[in-house]
Amino acid sequence: MRIIEDDLSGPQIAEFLWEHVREMRSITPPESKHALDLDGLRTPEVTFWSVMDGDVVVGCGAIKRLDPAHAELKSMRTSAARKRSGIASLLLEHIIGEARRMGFTRLSLETGSADFFLPARRLYEKFGFRYCEPFADYRPDPLSVFMTRLL
Repeated sequence: MRIIEDDLSGPQIAEFLWEHVREMRSITPPESKHALDLDGLRTPEVTFWSVMDGDVVVGCGAIKRLDPAHAELKSMRTSAARKRSGIASLLLEHIIGEARRMGFTRLSLETGSADFFLPARRLYEKFGFRYCEPFADYRPDPLSVFMTRLL
């Protein structure tokens, strides 16, 4: 497996991300959905990575610059067939290292509060993220939890 910085131009990553957005829409009402679509991920403040197994996308994740010291983790996803195989840990470790390299001193995230998101919350806790108040433009939402860590 390899992790690549992805320019989001390929059809395979577009389909992978569409599945992510579709899944989030099926679980979360529109007013509580914060997953970025392809256009939202193509903005200059976002850096995006894909995890490739051969020529197949098996995971992805991104960071969005909020200010010179603070970034947000976005679009973490592992393919359904590869969940619980270490891909998310591999990618999160990579992203944390890249965020440090880019000069960020804080990394935060928003994820769901439903049981569906419990494995994600446990992963983030394992990597040192702690629960926090909403950050950036987020507002309190019973369907969201917010986490942060210093880098």
